[in-house]
Amino acid sequence: GSGGFRKRKHDNFPRGQKREEKENVTPSSALMISFKSFQLELDTRHDKYERLVKLSRDITIESKRTIFLLHRFISAPNGEEILNESEVKLDAVRRKIKQVAQELIGEDVYQFHRAISPGLQEYVEAVSFQYFIKTRSLISVEEINKQLIFTAEDREETTNTTSSSHDKQPHTWSLKITPVDYLLGVADLTGELMRLCISSVGNGDIDTPFELSQFLRQIYDGFTFIGNTGPYEVSKKLYTLKQSLAKVENACYTLKVRGSEIPKHMLADVFSTKTELIDDDGLP
Repeated sequence: GSGGFRKRKHDNFPRGQKREEKENVTPSSALMISFKSFQLELDTRHDKYERLVKLSRDITIESKRTIFLLHRFISAPNGEEILNESEVKLDAVRRKIKQVAQELIGEDVYQFHRAISPGLQEYVEAVSFQYFIKTRSLISVEEINKQLIFTAEDREETTNTTSSSHDKQPHTWSLKITPVDYLLGVADLTGELMRLCISSVGNGDIDTPFELSQFLRQIYDGFTFIGNTGPYEVSKKLYTLKQSLAKVENACYTLKVRGSEIPKHMLADVFSTKTELIDDDGLP
């Protein structure tokens, strides 16, 4: 016909020849052995990836609980108890990170970075929030990485327990926070500082919002130096950072202009109303 005739590719080979080729492939051949080794390697890598995803989810949950606990620092009668309890929770998070570091021994970290990145970002947010409450400053990535150097001096913490003298020697390993994870965690910290500002205003504290405003302005100026040259995730969170800064500066404006005429127990309501207007109308 006019449409022509297209011959299928497998019609070029006789059916008997294809059947003979299938019969000639034996499980003990070098090709099958190679493919079985590839299959085992891929399955092992996939299982490790899934374990890291679960550990990252646990790290995220525990870090969020630590952040919720630290928000009670403003209203708690004894802030030291809150800080001590948060340190206990962060130690539990670091034990989870230790398991992640054990899984990544001898592996390329960046092949599994997508699996562990959300948990590490949340951990950076929790640690930096606690550090700010203690010192009113920003923790560096070097200080965070110092806390993620793990040592197992006894046989109970090692994976292979033998009675040889080699196992009694201290075995150290670490997990380093990447600069991108650190920046993303600090960007999320600004949202928690904005909530801390709201809590401070509600408790009648009119000094903390001005301190937070100056601190957030310094962080925002640091992020603007990166601009569009940094990773996409960092530039994407720059808008949220600017929004948090606008809310805190609006609170400081309200306290400066109308703080003397509004009772302290009503300042939080006025600030919340202003915050809703910023969310609806966008940034000024």
